[in-house]
Amino acid sequence: MTSKVLKYEEAYVWVWLPGATDPIVAGRLSANNNVVHFNYGKTYLEREDAIALYLPELPLQAGELPLLAGLTMPGSLRDAAPDAWGRRVILNRKLGIKGNALDALELSELTFLLESGSDRIGALDFQLSPKEYIARSPTNATLEELTESAERVEQGIPLSPDLDQALHHGSSIGGARPKALIDAAAVKHVAKFSSSSDVYSMVKAEFIAMRLAALCGLNVARVSLAKASGKDVLLVERFDRVKADNGWHRRLMVSALTMLGLDEMMARYASYADLAGIIRHRFTQPEATLRELFCRIVFNILSGNTDDHARNHAAFWDGNMLELTPAYDICPQGRSGGEASQAMLITADNRSSRIATCIDAAHHFFLPEIDAIEIVKEQINCIAENWNAVCDEAELVAVDRNLFWGRQFLNPYAFTALAGARVFLGDLAETARKSVK
Repeated sequence: MTSKVLKYEEAYVWVWLPGATDPIVAGRLSANNNVVHFNYGKTYLEREDAIALYLPELPLQAGELPLLAGLTMPGSLRDAAPDAWGRRVILNRKLGIKGNALDALELSELTFLLESGSDRIGALDFQLSPKEYIARSPTNATLEELTESAERVEQGIPLSPDLDQALHHGSSIGGARPKALIDAAAVKHVAKFSSSSDVYSMVKAEFIAMRLAALCGLNVARVSLAKASGKDVLLVERFDRVKADNGWHRRLMVSALTMLGLDEMMARYASYADLAGIIRHRFTQPEATLRELFCRIVFNILSGNTDDHARNHAAFWDGNMLELTPAYDICPQGRSGGEASQAMLITADNRSSRIATCIDAAHHFFLPEIDAIEIVKEQINCIAENWNAVCDEAELVAVDRNLFWGRQFLNPYAFTALAGARVFLGDLAETARKSVK
């Protein structure tokens, strides 16, 4: 384990400023004993159009910036690093190591930043040079080739150079499932592949949930389905890229984990109620955003998406204010029994996947209880009314329809502990479960 890949001690942060199609160097990262600090470059601070990469974490000032309590690197920069899947690709590419051996390695964050693809989510990239920007670009590959490459990575089989480079393009994006980035003339997509460990069609489950969420009025990323090598592929349209006449603009983004000042080790403390507090003070259109976030929590519970951790929520950052991004990664999770809990706390110390929990928390989102109840009612009706049409669109087989309906979607546990004016919601859900054939 003495390869150069393990020895990075510094990296330069490049940023696409709002409206720009080319990046400029913003500052330098330095690593010491697994702690990573950032300082802005003098030339960047002197620019009239310079913006803080994120506030309050990285204010525009000279010198090494202190880390927030409990963090080992700035969260807004860690957001641009690959997560589980991207790290598996890098390990395969550089070291020929199987993904399940990751836990035995101690690779630095700078390694993953510098070895992942340049077309990462958001508007940052990381380079060895402060003067010359060299994009780590992909080799064009078909969906079939990317699907087969993802399978090889899962199995720990080294990739061919061309396909290695193609799959490497998607190594900078988050999440644990196989994926890659797809470029087109007018639209960019994240392609999400089936996994060998899937016990049901996770790709179609996410497609159905995302489509139903849009039909229920949520602001979500656009999705479509494709086939490659006989397997389903979910295509998610990227919302962090804006097509311009002279190229592509990139939008800075931060995760809810960063907004809450937490890292992965503290993620269990992430709370929707705390995020609502940040929205009230730091977001554009706070009232509409609070309602949107509440609707997302309700839909997550109604669709069985318990993987709503704080990296699965994000906001655009323009140097001054935050704006909620479209929803993404809404995917029903497998469950054997009824009881379930959300990845993020909903209020206080309660994360139970119950509608009653949501309504109890409605005041955090400036919603009267009657409005919260109406939101739940509308979503139950919308899911039931559109279920068959969306399943037909996904060409979902009867076995999976029966598996999802009443288990992931509208699970009876979600309607326990309802009382008073809320009770009818459980009856409405029961009627909906019985009405869908």
